[in-house]
Amino acid sequence: MPNFSIPLSGLTAASQALAVISNNLANINTVGFKESRASFTDLFYQAFGTNGADDPIQVGEGVALGSVTPTFTGGNLEGTGVPTDVAITGNGLFVTQKNGVQQYTRAGNFTVDAQGQLTTQEGQLVMGYPAVNGVISPSQTLAPLLISQGQLIPGAATTSIQTQTNLDASAAVGDSFSTPVTVFDSLGVSHVVTYQFTKTASNAWSYQLSLPAADTGGTGAPTVISTGNVTFNPDGTLATPAAPVTGIAIAGLADGAANITMTWNLQDAAGNSLLTQSSAPSATANTFQNGYGSGTLSDFSITSDGTIEGTFTNNQTLALGQIVLANFANPQGLLRVGQNSFQTTLSSGAPAIGVAGSGGRGTLTGGSLEQSNVDIATEFSNMIVTQRGYQANARVVTTFDQLTQDTINMKQL
Repeated sequence: MPNFSIPLSGLTAASQALAVISNNLANINTVGFKESRASFTDLFYQAFGTNGADDPIQVGEGVALGSVTPTFTGGNLEGTGVPTDVAITGNGLFVTQKNGVQQYTRAGNFTVDAQGQLTTQEGQLVMGYPAVNGVISPSQTLAPLLISQGQLIPGAATTSIQTQTNLDASAAVGDSFSTPVTVFDSLGVSHVVTYQFTKTASNAWSYQLSLPAADTGGTGAPTVISTGNVTFNPDGTLATPAAPVTGIAIAGLADGAANITMTWNLQDAAGNSLLTQSSAPSATANTFQNGYGSGTLSDFSITSDGTIEGTFTNNQTLALGQIVLANFANPQGLLRVGQNSFQTTLSSGAPAIGVAGSGGRGTLTGGSLEQSNVDIATEFSNMIVTQRGYQANARVVTTFDQLTQDTINMKQL
């Protein structure tokens, strides 16, 4: 008698394969989705002895769905301009956590929750290495990443100042020139230090650095914080001082900030004089100091290694944290749990978590998203082939049914 279980197993397997194809097509626009591939396997065989050559005579008992494995080929990248969006190029998955359960995803369409934490669209926390005062340590424990628009960085006191200034060689003795430089104290409060140069002789000038008396709690004349002399060579370059002027101190600030100690650099990094004398009007081309006031986070971006760089209203750039990636020995062994997420299994192995661009992990692109890797042409081709297989097995069922009917009708002949 015909064995109906054989074509029925074919119908079941083909139906399951069509479900896999259908799921792929349904997720063709899902960010970071990875298509699955259905593979069949034959079932056990019934032995009927051997032939004259002693070869076994076997009849198969059908087919089953052997495996459904995700394909981790990369999807196309699409620029979005959204700073919280990030795409992976290469190997790896983002690490997320919710209710103490760690999961993994390729979908980088992140957002920021009410607490300022970077999360997935499903509310899972994006894990990484938080920064402490702009410094990231990869040896620390994974933690949620904080991106708060109200985040504040305190000011930093000025320790180094310089001006690119020319003094008029044709000026008369007694002529003076002044230029201001804004510096900051430890509280981020700005103070204006005024340089005043007075010509004392040919190729010789005196200088005086001062700031308003009110800055140190006084009244009247400015508070002098440093004085000295400078001389120039016949070619207009600075002769003395030959070294930076150190120990320029501002003490007793009225706002309660710590005392400021500064160094006046007279040469640039290449060794060129920043203070010169030539026959041209006295002028300052630019000034520099390394302090800054307090500021709040105004914008941020994500670099290729996952560093979240914050830009603050005081024009400072500071690292806020670093997104990490997880690699697996067998990513096809990961368990899909819905919401575009995966969990580890014994087959996948433990995650190797680290910085993007290292240890075989891919790189990241901020302001972009990885699209689904489902190819509609391939899926339609697979669907046609699977449909034909379903139809063929259905025809075998009808054929077996006819044979069974013919067998029953033999009694009436």
